[in-house]
Amino acid sequence: MRALLGLGSNLGDRDAFLHDAVGSLSGVVAVSSVYETDPIGGPGGQGAYLNIVVELDTDLSPRALLGVCHRLESASGRVREERWGPRTLDVDILWHESGPVDEPDLQIPHARMTKRRFVMAPLAEIAPDLAAPDWNDEADGRVHRVGPFPD
Repeated sequence: MRALLGLGSNLGDRDAFLHDAVGSLSGVVAVSSVYETDPIGGPGGQGAYLNIVVELDTDLSPRALLGVCHRLESASGRVREERWGPRTLDVDILWHESGPVDEPDLQIPHARMTKRRFVMAPLAEIAPDLAAPDWNDEADGRVHRVGPFPD
């Protein structure tokens, strides 16, 4: 099944956290370019994020994939101190082929993805079929394409 994950980092060695996470994933089909983005929400004074979107071919259910996301975050040393605070690694399920999920701790498609340019720019790059034609008019924030994801 096709699934898309959004990954972001704004603490420590951002490139390494993203690279290590992608290297730990099974079934990677595509990885977007790297985008540097301003933080949206959360406390002031945060550093810029590096963001990517990863497309997977997976047999995992959305719930099992969420477990993988949490393990990747833990492996990066992520500590959840405050909502939308700075983090070594954030991994969100953006979309899963098995269809919508609406549970307290898991919403697929991701509830805020269409409003966030840091999600939609890399998503539109590798999965244009999942990005509405007017996504650029709807998404907030500023992004800067840094370059291709390093192999």
